[in-house]
Amino acid sequence: MFHGIERRFAPPVSGRGAQGSLVPQRFGLAAREEDGDWRDHMEALARSEGGPPVKLRTTVTEERPKTILTFNTSPDIGFDRSVNAYRGCEHGCIYCFARPTHAYHDLSPGLDFETRLFAKPNAAALLRETLAKPRYTPRPIAMGTNTDPYQPIERRYRITRQVLELCMETRHPVTITTKSDRVLDDIDLLAEMAEQRLVAVAISVTTLDPKLSSKLEPRAAAPAKRLAALGRLVEAGVPTHCSIAPVIPAITDEYMEDIVVRAAALGVDSIGWIPLRLPHEVAPLFREWLSVHFPERGDKVMHIVQSIRGGKDNDPDFFTRLKPTGVWADLFRSRFRLACKRAGIGKFMFELDCKRFQPPLRGGQLRLF
Repeated sequence: MFHGIERRFAPPVSGRGAQGSLVPQRFGLAAREEDGDWRDHMEALARSEGGPPVKLRTTVTEERPKTILTFNTSPDIGFDRSVNAYRGCEHGCIYCFARPTHAYHDLSPGLDFETRLFAKPNAAALLRETLAKPRYTPRPIAMGTNTDPYQPIERRYRITRQVLELCMETRHPVTITTKSDRVLDDIDLLAEMAEQRLVAVAISVTTLDPKLSSKLEPRAAAPAKRLAALGRLVEAGVPTHCSIAPVIPAITDEYMEDIVVRAAALGVDSIGWIPLRLPHEVAPLFREWLSVHFPERGDKVMHIVQSIRGGKDNDPDFFTRLKPTGVWADLFRSRFRLACKRAGIGKFMFELDCKRFQPPLRGGQLRLF
């Protein structure tokens, strides 16, 4: 047994982060007789006994929300508004803090989060309506705060591209967070926006080991591709940030110094690190992932996680949730600061320009001024 989760001897689910057998108990999901996440996984395992594993298919549902710009008052993050063009994420990162959002729609934060996606094709049109409101005051819009704006289905829908084109048209600043080199599909637009101080891009690099990455974040770009994308963005004059996120104790923390060195050599403007967070259903999903991929060190990993979170799997409180405490947290901070000092890179604040904002036209009317 590993912390209440039975060790599994079935093969891992190929190409997915979640291993599929856990169903969340919030919002009545556990009361359902059949959950797609559990059913599909069991079917795949049953068929794989006599042959190759059955691959789980990804489906995309188009939805038409009434608003697209989400505002927040959190004291822990550096933005007050965001746009998320998609719900769910095919990257399948087992540690993704956004997984619990699928539970609000009676879908599993496990495999459903990775395979049952939602796209918002009218995102740019909705944003145009919001930016055109007389009382709208511009501040940087954050993209990639919930699910990745450059996950694989972006190549088909190009919703992120449409939002960026609108931001360029209106001279509205935007920040992007991704773990995909697909961001380079828009490098022409990003370079143009960067010339007017309208964009900054952060790319998350968790490890330098491609095999480990394929287990942690099975459908995200390989680490080498992410670093290469950082270099291309730097060459194009786009303000760039390398995020070592999340740092997973006894799994990925050994790569912290090397990532700093590699990113600094590329000329990125800043580097940061974020400790692992395990809100709601992410904690049991991560425990199960450990039992499959790292059963010999699962207890050690969770012991360290709990030691930096006040004895719990997760700290959800404002002001402290992004500030781990304890000996291990202090050690990670010291290692990161020393690595940055040796690499010659310091803190950099992106100063995007909000003064050039030009509201879009409404109803075909011409601007008077």
